[in-house]
Formats: sequence, C-alpha cells, structure tokens
Amino acid sequence: MTELILTKISQVFHPKILTTLKNYNRKLFFSDLIAGIIVGVVALPLAIAFAIASGVSPEKGLITAVIGGFLISALGGSKVQIGGPTGAFIVIVYGIVQQFGVEGLIIATIMAGLMLIAMGLLRLGTIIKFMPYPIVVGFTSGIAVIIFSSQMKDFLGMKVEASVPAEFVEKWMFYFKHFDVVNWYALGIGVFTVLVSVWWPKINKKIPGTLIALILTTLAVTFFHFPVETIGSRFGIINASIPSPSIPFVNFQTIKLLIAPAFTIAMLGAIESLLAAMVADGATGGRHRSNTELIGQGIANIVTPIFGGIPATGAIARTMTNIRNGGKTPVAGVIHAVVLLLILLFFGKLARLIPMATLAGILVIVAYNMSEWRSFKGLFKNSKSDISVLLTTFFLTVLIDLTIAIQFGLLLAVLLFLKRVIETSDVSVINMEVENENAEITESGEHLTIPKYVEVFEVNGPFFFGIANKFEEAEKQTTRKPKVRIIRLRRVPFIDSTGLANLMNFVQRSLNQNVTIIFSGPVKQVYDAMEKNGLFELVGKENICEDIHCAIKKAEQILENRKKK
Repeated sequence: MTELILTKISQVFHPKILTTLKNYNRKLFFSDLIAGIIVGVVALPLAIAFAIASGVSPEKGLITAVIGGFLISALGGSKVQIGGPTGAFIVIVYGIVQQFGVEGLIIATIMAGLMLIAMGLLRLGTIIKFMPYPIVVGFTSGIAVIIFSSQMKDFLGMKVEASVPAEFVEKWMFYFKHFDVVNWYALGIGVFTVLVSVWWPKINKKIPGTLIALILTTLAVTFFHFPVETIGSRFGIINASIPSPSIPFVNFQTIKLLIAPAFTIAMLGAIESLLAAMVADGATGGRHRSNTELIGQGIANIVTPIFGGIPATGAIARTMTNIRNGGKTPVAGVIHAVVLLLILLFFGKLARLIPMATLAGILVIVAYNMSEWRSFKGLFKNSKSDISVLLTTFFLTVLIDLTIAIQFGLLLAVLLFLKRVIETSDVSVINMEVENENAEITESGEHLTIPKYVEVFEVNGPFFFGIANKFEEAEKQTTRKPKVRIIRLRRVPFIDSTGLANLMNFVQRSLNQNVTIIFSGPVKQVYDAMEKNGLFELVGKENICEDIHCAIKKAEQILENRKKK
C-alpha cells in the first residue's frame, strides 16, 4: 500500500531541479550564480517591506525569503521561479495578524500549505491556471489599491496616536482629517524613493532602483539625522538570525476559525505562483509542472511558518529579474536564498536604519506594478459580462474583504464556465414531419435519409445538469409521435449523474409510449456510465449502435417488424 501511494505521488511530484541537474555544468552554474546574487539583493528591500506592511516584524520577511525561497526553488515545478513573500499576501496576512495574532497566522499558513499539497496531488494545477482573466485582474488591481492606501501613513510621515482604520473609505477620511501633521521630510524621502525607482533603470537595468533608493535615503537619514521614523525606532533591535522551529498549540475550534483565511492564502498562492510560472514559460520557452509547483509551494508554506515566516509564493517581478540576469535553473533560486541568509546574518541589524518612508515608497512602486491598470482599462473593450465580473471582483476586494472576493470570484468562475459550456452544448431533433417526405442529415458529406416515424435526438457537448432542461425542450418540439427514437451521442465527451437520470426518465417515457430507443455512437466513457446505470438493460443491448448508419438500419428493421405484426 505504501509503495502504491509513493508511486502515485512520484507521478505528480517531480521537482524541476532533479531534471536540470542531470546535465548541469560550470557554465550554467556561473549564470545561476550571477542571477542568484542579483535577485537576492533585489529581494532584500521587498522582503522587509512586505513583512512590515503585513503587520509583522521585518526579519520575518527575510526568513520567509530565505526558507520559502529555498524550498520553492528546490521543490517546485519551474526552472526559474523565485519564491518569497509577495504583495498579494499583505492584505490577508495583516487581517489575520490583527484578528488572530502571529500564532493564528502560523496555523493558517500551515493549513494553506496542506491545502496546496492536496491541490497538487489531486492534479488541480492545470484547472487553477484557467481562472477567468477579468477575475485575476480584478483581484490584483484591488490588492494594489489596498497596498497603496495602507502605505500613505508612512509615506506622509503621519505621527498620530489614533490607529488607521482598516476600511478603505474610512482610511482615506482619516488621512484627509490628519493632513496637517504630514512630515515633509518623510514625504520628500518617499517621493525621492519613487522617482529613483522609476528613473534608475534608464541608467542601469542590472541594479534595481529600489535598492539604490534604499541605500541613498538610509545614508541621508543616518548622516543628516532627518526627523523621520525608521525600522529601528518602530521595531527596536532586529533579530538577525533564524529562530528555532516552533509550532503553536492547535485545537479544532482554531482550525474552524482559520479555515476561510487559510483557503484564501492557498488560493492566492496557487494563482500567483502558477501565473508567475506561465509568465516565465513565455519568457524562456520552457514548460513548468503545475502540480509539482503547487506541492513545492505547499511544503514551503508548511516549513516556513514553523521558523517564524509568513506565506510565500512565486513572485513575478523577482522571477523576471532572475530571467533577465541569466538564471537558467532552480539553482539560481537556491543561491538567491543563500545570499539573503548571509545578508540577514551579517548585515541584518543594519536594517534598523532604513526609513519607514523609503519602504512605503517601495511599496507604492509595487502597488503600481501590481495594478495592471492597462489591462484593467483594456477589459472595458470586452463584453458587458467581463466588465461586470471585473468591477464586482475589484470593488469586493477593495471595499468589502479579500476573503469574500476570493470566494465570490471562484464561484463566479464556476458559473461563467458552466454558462459557456451550456452555450456550446445543445440538443437538436431531426425527424420526418411531412407524410410523404423523408428527413435528411449530413454525415461526412453524405446525406443520410431518416425513415418516416423515426426521430433523431442529437446531443452536442457535455451532457450534465446544465443542459438537462434542453433535452426536455427538444422533446417538446416534436409534433408527430414517432415509433423509433435514435439518441445520437457521438459528440458527448462525458455524462454526469443528472444527465443519466434525465436520460433514463426520457427513455422510460418513450418506452411507456411504445417508442423504441436506439443509442448511436456513445464514446467509451459515456458507454461505460450508461451500462453501469442500467440504461442498456432498459433498451436492450441490441439497440446500441456504433454509428448513425447502423442506427438507421436498426430503425428500419424495427419498423419493418412492426408492419409484419
């Protein structure tokens, strides 16, 4: 039994690093080394900024980037994916910390990791990638607006005793009310950070502008003693080490309370990591293993919080930085994690000198890049349904709650999928309505004549609960009572229990009316389902035909036999 389970897991979980190391050489290592060092440096300010914005201490962001980043690269399904804390998690992590504390966040992240592993083992990776585009844009744009709004207090250097409200509208009312206490030094540092981050790539694309802005503003505040808040003045001494593993006490009541936020973390992580992997595939021409990626993400999110980290996932910006700087294999991601570990151990205490306004400026850039405003604007050229989905998801994310927006978005995705399937599925009836004429259908260019008193019900598309009523509507279209009904199933890829029940009722009604039923061309999956549910016993196996030619001949024989009787 154990061997069988391990075999099943091995079929789904096969990290990319195992594939790439088979032909690894010195040239590849040198490319990965350069890319890993650069990405490690790029990730430094982001890891700190994401942690603080999430409501936890700055070293927790670095721990996440080190441990989560290492495990995602070592165990994931993408060659160039870089993992760590991301802006998408800020909103949900902050909410969990405020409501359940850091211990609640640890439990929720571990639960999310288990969910991600389950998604991978159930091969749901390919399904999650097909989340409707308007929903994804609505999520990311909404999160970007929330991140931007949450950073205005530090960007403006406001020092007020009252806490900033969590709600979007109340938050901005608070900012306008306290605009008279803006720290102009902090505002200048924030604006300078944004400008340097935007304009520096025109000078040098290798070194990120956010890092240059962080170094320059930190040096300026340290030497000129500008009256602005720093990481040290808010958080005190930075614990520049990896803490011992610790798991908080868990009971069933806690699990019940955290199941919804844990599911949100899992879905956000799955969506963002697979989107990042797809973007990386487009840039490199590679092909990631989506289910392995989910399992790798899951393991990372189980291990990382045990050491005090926060949720981790694939990061699009850092992944693209890795690609642009020559990263070829997951080794680059491992090196990036090692670089961050060395920075944490040897220079971590210097992080206390970084101005809060600088981190706010960096997150303003992150929010702008996340906003996808061009995609948001472009979607208004699409159908009204796409626009309504986009705006609904966006406003739910911004004004209500990200957890509700995720749940509603998933429900909306399912409904949109069902709507499209229903639109492409139909049941049509071909029969002889005129006494002296025969009906015709075309089969591969050949005209097939349908005898008088014979009806052909042709089902196109999946036969499931969504089109059950279409079968009944097609039945009502007939005006003449037939003697034989051919149900053509050649274009039905699958049939569910509702479809089987609907078909069974239709067959039973026909038999009660002394109408013979013939099934034509069911594919193997449909054939097996019908056989297991007793449909063939009901109509007789002799009335199951391979194709429409056979079915028409069978119908002619039945009509002939009835005439003789």
